[in-house]
Amino acid sequence: MTKNDYLPFSSKILEVIPHTDIEYTFRMSYNGDVKPGQFFEVSLPKYGEAPISVSGIGPGFIDLTIRRVGKVTNEIFEHYAGSSLLLRGPYGNGFSLADYRGKDLIIISGGTGLSPVRGVIDHFATHPEERGRMTLICGFKTPHDILFRDDLARWQHAMDLILTVDDACGQSNVREGLVTQYIPEIALGDAAQTAAIVVGPPAMMRFSVQGLLAIGLPEENIWVSQERKMCCGLGKCGHCRIGDTYVCLDGPVFNYSRSKHLID
Repeated sequence: MTKNDYLPFSSKILEVIPHTDIEYTFRMSYNGDVKPGQFFEVSLPKYGEAPISVSGIGPGFIDLTIRRVGKVTNEIFEHYAGSSLLLRGPYGNGFSLADYRGKDLIIISGGTGLSPVRGVIDHFATHPEERGRMTLICGFKTPHDILFRDDLARWQHAMDLILTVDDACGQSNVREGLVTQYIPEIALGDAAQTAAIVVGPPAMMRFSVQGLLAIGLPEENIWVSQERKMCCGLGKCGHCRIGDTYVCLDGPVFNYSRSKHLID
């Protein structure tokens, strides 16, 4: 039987992991090929659907970290207990681990931008023999907005980790400031053998890439995710189109040498 890309399938909610008041990770049953940076359409009858990036991959499951920001996600938060969700996907190209193996690796994330790159971080934290020096800079608005706290506690022993917030709210155990101000602190070795990933709000990505270029990283060694442009997953609705590029089909992960030309 030919697969119908428009037809969702039912996926059981295996576990719900709260991070903040409005951000939960839904562990969903799934068996199939999927890569970090890809996304699924999560739908509820009568309410619609929303594109959600994959934030974790494991045997028989995927993690979808969902922020309560609209009609669909609000309904998911209200009625998730002991139920299933309808999924379509996975869509997009995702991050290819082969692009980063054997290299020093820099990852910069802002807010929920940590979700789509979490799988890459976790892989290379668990397999340090596959890469050189690794640096992670991740930023959030306040200490109350920090996601994946258990992961961050584990990752700090496997890499150079800089966790920063825009406003420390009087707490002294976190750094304060934008992620961009810590880029000059990165100990860049051989730039040709260093790769970088940047994911987050558009302004944060733009200035982070500028910071990486300023310390000598070639633009072709930088990857970004245009996840905020994801929509139907099939390139049919046109909302993801930038020029002749359809982010749902050609992305959302792009090498910066191509992404720099995607001006919406």
